Amino acid sequence: MIKKIMTRRATPKPTMRIFVEGLLIQANIGVHPHEYEGTQPIIMDISLDMGPMPPPSEDRLHETLDYGIVAEKAEEITLEAHVQLVETLADRIADWALSANPRVQAVSVKISKPQALLKADAAGVEIYRQRDGAR
Repeated sequence: MIKKIMTRRATPKPTMRIFVEGLLIQANIGVHPHEYEGTQPIIMDISLDMGPMPPPSEDRLHETLDYGIVAEKAEEITLEAHVQLVETLADRIADWALSANPRVQAVSVKISKPQALLKADAAGVEIYRQRDGAR
């Protein structure tokens, strides 16, 4: 006799995502000689997966992660020094996000250079990093 084993599907826990989109920064970035002569605009989209974070019960900022801090830190990291690759910058921002707050389970960082290619609106990179052991 074959027993039918019923498996119960786990109900996904609600997750919270904090994001900053369209963050415009004048950056000293690039590998070409003309890119060392000044700054150029970059546009960042940053998304932080906070996992199954409960909704704020007191309606206070300390119960979440301030997206203003996310934007400020991304700009600070960008302005530290000349960076050749958008991949390097995206990785630095992702590393900061995962190390700055243990509630951050994963991070996505997209960096666009709107002046990089003559025949395109923008070029860039998007990376995704996940905390070790995250779902």
